[in-house]
Amino acid sequence: MNELTISIPDEMLMSKIYFIREQKVMLDSDLAELYKVETKQLKRQVNRNIERFPQDFMFELTQEEFDRLRCQFGTSNNRGGTRHLPYVFTEHGVLMLSSVLSSQQAVQVNIQIMRVFTRVRKMLFDNTELRLAIEEIRRKTDNNTKNIEVVFKYLDELIEKKENPVPRKVVGFKIPQKKP
Repeated sequence: MNELTISIPDEMLMSKIYFIREQKVMLDSDLAELYKVETKQLKRQVNRNIERFPQDFMFELTQEEFDRLRCQFGTSNNRGGTRHLPYVFTEHGVLMLSSVLSSQQAVQVNIQIMRVFTRVRKMLFDNTELRLAIEEIRRKTDNNTKNIEVVFKYLDELIEKKENPVPRKVVGFKIPQKKP
């Protein structure tokens, strides 16, 4: 089999991953462009194999979601020239696409997309660990700040007592003074 090597910059692939409905997804039109097929052909293949694409693998955007996404793109035309709202594919949906689009291009691009999804997940995990570590440090410093405030309060009280000593009653045995 003739091995086809496709190299798409990871940054470009990452820029095509969106966060919609609490999931990382890719648009059908972006995937079609990467696979070098028409969007309608990609959708046709998906619809022919719809049982492979449950709701957690692929879903159609609502008009509101699409409008918000389109605002991010800065496009002015309605639906980018399409009559239907776009499908978006989760990581598992993208993986399933390689089974319905069997071209060498689709397989190679899917491999690269899976690697990018893995890197994104690792970056999110690393950031989560970093955020947890920062939160732990913040909690400790908050506690230290409270302790330091208590120490300064006691120091202020000690300084106040030293500067304004309260006259003390002399304690002990008094020797009577002899009269001359």
